[in-house]
Amino acid sequence: MKNQLTLRKRTVMWIGRVLAAATTGSFAMVSASAAATTAPKTNNPDANLSQVAQPIIGLVNQVATVLIVVVTAVGALFCISLGVKFAKAEEPQEREKAKQHLKNAIIGFVLIFVLVVALRLAAPQLTSWMNKAAPSA
Repeated sequence: MKNQLTLRKRTVMWIGRVLAAATTGSFAMVSASAAATTAPKTNNPDANLSQVAQPIIGLVNQVATVLIVVVTAVGALFCISLGVKFAKAEEPQEREKAKQHLKNAIIGFVLIFVLVVALRLAAPQLTSWMNKAAPSA
């Protein structure tokens, strides 16, 4: 039984790594293709960067919107499952361990949520800052 749990944990970790790599890779490919298709066809190093940045900013905003929903849903489900684990714990050590896991999960999900919302709110300011700093064509 213990070997099965270890195998399951390794399998879940492996699947998580593959999904993270695939998500990161696809995001990078979409960003690169958006930048490549909208990049101005000029050799001028002083070209306006807003033409390249607009599709990337749009993609980041769309991904951030989806991430807010996903993080909220996954965080709620995970915290509920940890709360049930905490409620079912009979041993004092198990209760303390479950309590610590629940605290860490809540802190982690709140931090992720705040960072995604901050990214969504900061994107327009970062875009205007970039456009002001870039030399005009």
